[in-house]
Amino acid sequence: MFRHLSAVWTARHFLLALVKLDLRLRYRRSVLGVGWSLLHPIAMTIVFTVVFSQMFGDSNPVGYAAYALAGLAVWSFLRDAATAGSKAFLTNEAYIRQSPMPYSVYTLRTVLGQALHSSLALVVVVALLVIWKGDLAVFVGLGLALPGLILAVIAAWAVATIGAFVTSFFHDMAHLLEVGAQIGFFLTPIMYRRSLLDDRGLSWLVDLNPANVYLAVVRDPLLSGVPSAAGLVQLGNAYLVALVVTLALVALAGGVVSWLHKKVIFHL
Repeated sequence: MFRHLSAVWTARHFLLALVKLDLRLRYRRSVLGVGWSLLHPIAMTIVFTVVFSQMFGDSNPVGYAAYALAGLAVWSFLRDAATAGSKAFLTNEAYIRQSPMPYSVYTLRTVLGQALHSSLALVVVVALLVIWKGDLAVFVGLGLALPGLILAVIAAWAVATIGAFVTSFFHDMAHLLEVGAQIGFFLTPIMYRRSLLDDRGLSWLVDLNPANVYLAVVRDPLLSGVPSAAGLVQLGNAYLVALVVTLALVALAGGVVSWLHKKVIFHL
């Protein structure tokens, strides 16, 4: 695994060139350009705020909008990194056949591109929180959320790598991930609070959802700002869970790479 990561680092200039190419191609001849990355989550947040904020008992529409937009940003990143990353080997087949680069370079290409798009939505969340709370304490929460963002990127890279190898052998995997993502959206506390499920004895649905692990270490500290002592303990426990899940995904991805990296070329 360490040799593989070293090879990825050696190929970093090639990787960054691919990410820049993706950004140029995505927004070429577009009027709004990068603004399109914000249009969908902001539009969904407006709909959620207008329709669901009162239904779910949130009297402050700005606070609910920040909650929903932060959840959408994290969820969209994890979903798109998994679904698009699972197709990475198929879409980069020409590069794979011509260059001996590590395979995970191509999944990291997808993950970094999605991370850049989702980070724009988080910038809007920070702006909403500053307007809502009227102080700069939100930047303390942002600092507490940054390690969670790093863990989310690493986990997404691992999932994308696993998905890309599996999809190379079983092409229906990409479609299964898309269907699973649609189901997972409604099982993830994005437009509603987790307490709604807890009150109905359905907290196990959230506990089994790996996406909620990263919501807990990114969205929660971002929204809470300066946490209390009890909040710090809760955040520390959330980080411990996120770290364990991330390490397990990385170990699984490393095993898949070691097992299949010599075979995948014959199945593209």
